[in-house]
Amino acid sequence: MYLNCKTYFSLRYGTFNTEELVKAAVDMGIGAMALTNINNTSDAWDFYQHCTTYGVKPILGAEIRNSDKTCYILLAANLQGFEWINEFLSVHLQQDIPFPERAPENGFFRHPQDGFVIYPLLQKAPADLLQNEFIGVQAAHITKLFSFPVNTYRHKLVVLHPVSFQDKQHYNAHRLLRAIHHNTLLSKLTGDQQGSPHEIFQPPGKILEAFTHYPFIITNTYQLIEAIQIEIELQTDKNKKNLTATPDDDKIFLAKLAKDGCLQRYGKRNKTAMDRVNKELAIIDQLGFNAYFLMTWDIIRYAQSRGYYYVGRGSGANSIVAYCLQITDVDPIELDLYFERFLNPYRTSPPDFDIDFSWLDRDDVIDYVFKRYGKKQVALLGMVTTFQYNALIRELGKVFGLPKGEIDQLAVKGYYSRNNKFEPNKAEDQIQRLILQYGKLLVNFPNHLSIHPGGMLISEHAIYQYTAVYMPPKGFPTAQIDMFVAENIGLYKLDILSQRGLGHIKEALRLIRENQQVSVNIHDIDAFKKDKKVKDQIRRVDTIGCFYIESPAMRQLLKKLECDDYLTLVAASSIIRPGVASSGMMKAYIERYHKPDSFEYIHPVMKELLQETYGVMVYQEDVIKVAHHFAGLDMGEADILRRAMSGKYRGTKEMDRIREKFFINCTERGYEETVSREVWRQIESFGGYSFSKAHSASFAVESYQSLYLKTYYPKEFMVAVINNFGGFYSRELYFYELHKSGAVIHPPCINNSDWLTNIKGNDVYTGFIHLKSLEKTTAENIIDERKKNGPFLHLQDLIERTGPGKETLNLLIRINALGFTGKPKKQLLWEANFLQAHQPQKIPADPVLFHEGPLEFELPELPAYPLEDLYDQVELMDFPLHNPFPMVDDEPAKYIAARDMPQYLNQNITMLGYLITYKPVRTIKGDTMCFGTFIDAALNWIDTIHFPDSLARYPLQGNGFYRMTGKVVADFGVYNLEVHQQQKIGLKKRTTIPGHAD
Repeated sequence: MYLNCKTYFSLRYGTFNTEELVKAAVDMGIGAMALTNINNTSDAWDFYQHCTTYGVKPILGAEIRNSDKTCYILLAANLQGFEWINEFLSVHLQQDIPFPERAPENGFFRHPQDGFVIYPLLQKAPADLLQNEFIGVQAAHITKLFSFPVNTYRHKLVVLHPVSFQDKQHYNAHRLLRAIHHNTLLSKLTGDQQGSPHEIFQPPGKILEAFTHYPFIITNTYQLIEAIQIEIELQTDKNKKNLTATPDDDKIFLAKLAKDGCLQRYGKRNKTAMDRVNKELAIIDQLGFNAYFLMTWDIIRYAQSRGYYYVGRGSGANSIVAYCLQITDVDPIELDLYFERFLNPYRTSPPDFDIDFSWLDRDDVIDYVFKRYGKKQVALLGMVTTFQYNALIRELGKVFGLPKGEIDQLAVKGYYSRNNKFEPNKAEDQIQRLILQYGKLLVNFPNHLSIHPGGMLISEHAIYQYTAVYMPPKGFPTAQIDMFVAENIGLYKLDILSQRGLGHIKEALRLIRENQQVSVNIHDIDAFKKDKKVKDQIRRVDTIGCFYIESPAMRQLLKKLECDDYLTLVAASSIIRPGVASSGMMKAYIERYHKPDSFEYIHPVMKELLQETYGVMVYQEDVIKVAHHFAGLDMGEADILRRAMSGKYRGTKEMDRIREKFFINCTERGYEETVSREVWRQIESFGGYSFSKAHSASFAVESYQSLYLKTYYPKEFMVAVINNFGGFYSRELYFYELHKSGAVIHPPCINNSDWLTNIKGNDVYTGFIHLKSLEKTTAENIIDERKKNGPFLHLQDLIERTGPGKETLNLLIRINALGFTGKPKKQLLWEANFLQAHQPQKIPADPVLFHEGPLEFELPELPAYPLEDLYDQVELMDFPLHNPFPMVDDEPAKYIAARDMPQYLNQNITMLGYLITYKPVRTIKGDTMCFGTFIDAALNWIDTIHFPDSLARYPLQGNGFYRMTGKVVADFGVYNLEVHQQQKIGLKKRTTIPGHAD
């Protein structure tokens, strides 16, 4: 009877979560029910599992709608029927075409016994219903049968009771969701755009009573339910089973690849490495992961064949087989990484490889996977975007018709705290009370489907057996299920990720090859680790542009650790994470690193487990070791704890049990309560921010690759960073860093610049892309004409060959793109206006055979000022190309330079800095303080601390120059200015002449 039930995965319609729906049915004594979300099967398998747990017969299906119009209900009679429903949904969702309102001649299902179609009574059903097609009657519509030819359809009528919300309050919430969906005022929501108030659970007895005069309808309904039988074994491997002809062939092939790779990586006489390869191969085979390794290797091989740069990271780097297959560049023997962290019989969740590609290459790799393994077997992994409180309050404010100003005020008054406790706002009237009430109710409801950052599913059978697939804008086919559902089904994701840092490495290799005719083996990591110049580069923390180690916090940490080696860099990559830093353990690690004999371990067992990291839990593996060896949790429970810590676990009941067992075990082992609680506090402090050791090692490998390029090819490397448009800092700072490398930086030039910035010898020509108002088609026209017919000779030649508009020409002249002519910009602007007024409207189709000399003009002397170029660069590109300090309305030489700060330790000084970035943080008391990052006139760093009192009196007022007075403080060799007062300094007039009074 309950053949049309919805959860909140009927997006912006239903209000039940999946388990609540099943529990509500159990409370009503309902023995069977169907989940039929609107054009969606996202939570079908969660529903199936809850039904199995609570003893309810699960029926899977979907309600098919075109916009607000219900066409029919599809119910799967078996797994084949559910597969067909998902494929049917997928075809229409991916192609964005309407669903057919009536069944085709042969019906919807491939075989009538695979499923059923139910047309609502109020819809006009086909005259000749097929064997598996029915008409659904709601108890609320039973009077409609008086005018309906009941006898004609006697065997085709079934009870169809819709369930969409819990009660009156949730019906109101449903109406608000519908208004949000339609972007309309609640008062203007039409009847067709919303459900009916009776779409709630009714007791079975009440429904049976409503159909007293039509017992055959009840009989038909029970017969339909009896004909449905869906069974699936969850949590069993459903990934593609083999890459070669058979699973046995996969085993043999993987062993060959791994052993050949071992010889390449370690040489012929490394018994330790080969023994570990054999041990891992046995576990991989035992757990059925041969094909998973081979598919990853196949993707890597494709990337290598195309010259795509990649990094394999994550827990997969614990595997020596992955290292030998060149999936990763992390040597697990060197770092004592244990394979069981990646794959072991105790793991409660499947492992996955994380493979990072350049953002330029990732889409092609994904396309290869779809074409290699079949579009019916492959999908990107989906995820669910939920309503967050402040955004939801804004949506509800619009639905109720509040003015924007009132919505803005209301939206910032409430939030969910870190422990998910709601901190309410204070409403000023009834409307605001309703908004806050329903905002609290609807927060974390699914809002729309989205894409997992990199997960891909490759299944043995059609992906439609498990999920429908839709097409996001500018994307690839994406599953409607998220990672938790996929794992529960038994689909293990492969992460094909995009990372900007890899883009600049790839671009740097290209530029080095073209500019210096040198091909760098970027995978020669061992050589990079031993290189003395690279060691010196880290020690000096000259790391701007280098992946993961360029931020102010990371630069300071490396300086404090006096880092110049790989192992310390691996540790730093994890210590910098907020979980370690905010718990106070980062500070403890630094102190213990410098004085390893100056502290006592909290317990002898902790010394045994954490001696390598000075008693500090730095990596996720440390938490597993402590949970297992210190607290006696089994490896499965320790893994759940690790996953919860990293934000990859859904559900709190199991976590509560593990926490309770942790303390019980600690008590049984005789630990003092203060010790147990401190250990648990340190575990909790990781929050979701710690790395596995292998992950940190992978990041450190990429950092070394960046460092090597920056050390030996600083100009090409920095141009690559600029062209990649990705890094911790803005383009502006990277141009300053390029200037510091000794490059001669030219503004965009019509005879030398490309769309992106290029380098020719020591000369760098800024790309046209940096000109804010220049259209790409115009720039490409100039570049193409130059390549086809040679450099431009003069202004008149440019006008005749490309016909730029007046604004474009003025823009190019002002940025000095015609500087090669030797004429002042003002003269060129005058000539340009004259020539354009007399220019033929049509550009010649063919180049002229003989070039005439340009017209010559006699002009009065036009004034020029030294700062004009800088101001034009700021106006047209947002920043000057070399150094901003010539523009400051002050004398930089009067102030203490950054390099001299050590001479003034614990003294008050005044400095002049140009703000690059800053990071506000909350203190324990809830006040705001700030860490600032500035550069001085020599483009050296000034790192600042602004405590709450100082920041309140002297706030940072956006980018620009600041005169700062404060005390020089130091921490492990890192010098900061503790700012007591500051003043923002303005700019000189663009007509200022140095040495003259203005």
